[in-house]
Amino acid sequence: MATTQHRIGSGFNAHSTADEVLAGIELSGKNVLITGGYSGLGLEATSALARAGAHVTVPARRPAVAAEALRGIPRTEVRELDLADPDSIRTFSDRFLETGWPLDIVIDNAGVMAYPNTPIGPGWEAHFAINHLGHYALVNRLRPALAPTGARVVSVASSGHFLSDIRWDDPHFRHGYDHWLAYGQSKTANALFAVHLDALGAAGGVHAFAVHPGSILTPLQRRIPREQQIAQGWITPEGRQADGFKTPAQGAATAVWAATSPLLDEHGGAYCQDCDIAEPATTDDMLVGGVKTWAIDPDSASRLWALSGELTGLDCFS
Repeated sequence: MATTQHRIGSGFNAHSTADEVLAGIELSGKNVLITGGYSGLGLEATSALARAGAHVTVPARRPAVAAEALRGIPRTEVRELDLADPDSIRTFSDRFLETGWPLDIVIDNAGVMAYPNTPIGPGWEAHFAINHLGHYALVNRLRPALAPTGARVVSVASSGHFLSDIRWDDPHFRHGYDHWLAYGQSKTANALFAVHLDALGAAGGVHAFAVHPGSILTPLQRRIPREQQIAQGWITPEGRQADGFKTPAQGAATAVWAATSPLLDEHGGAYCQDCDIAEPATTDDMLVGGVKTWAIDPDSASRLWALSGELTGLDCFS
């Protein structure tokens, strides 16, 4: 049965930080993997989880840059991975599985925003390929490592899912490319991925969640011109972050909470926001948030899983 999208009274809120939600949670001996865990929200999550005792593996397209960012953070290591390259995903996964380490937590955090129209591989749209299909392939290939006693997979989605449902007739935008709609579709895909992964994995101890981290300025927005960021109200004309935006430590909190909170044990597949389960969206205001019905629909989740399996040639859960 699908999780009901209603708050459960976590005791945390939009202002809670990653360290705060981890207070009292012991992660010594736990293995965590965080894609993009060396920049922005990912770096904050890596740091907090390592401080709580976890060993954190950070896959990175730029290993040297990642190693420098993680310098001084204990219990972290970098391994090369390009989510846009199926061969790189296979190589990374094979080498990780050779270690024999179980994975207790996977946070699918890496992603792109406002990417130019750059088809990847066999013509896949870049946002869909990197943000969704790359993580779909990675989690499927790492299936043997997911700890059967309680592994969690957290998919970092966004209120950007408000912008677009899955474009079933043209998911790769071969007609009428729009980078915001493409980003929005990929964030809907992130949420639907969690819904169906939980449905397939729950019996084997694997639970999945999707999260909206909130509005935060990070390197994710690097392709968006300053003038556009001002026009959208993200920054002031003086270059200051607009009121209402979270700090990176606050932005990382919901993913970390979803990865560790015992309150979620019976709520697999939920879409979370502000360190709690999100309410259904009642407006089109992305700043208010919540979750649109198309991002948690079990039938759409199953359909997307089948499409993703067809495109990648992988389905290690069904």
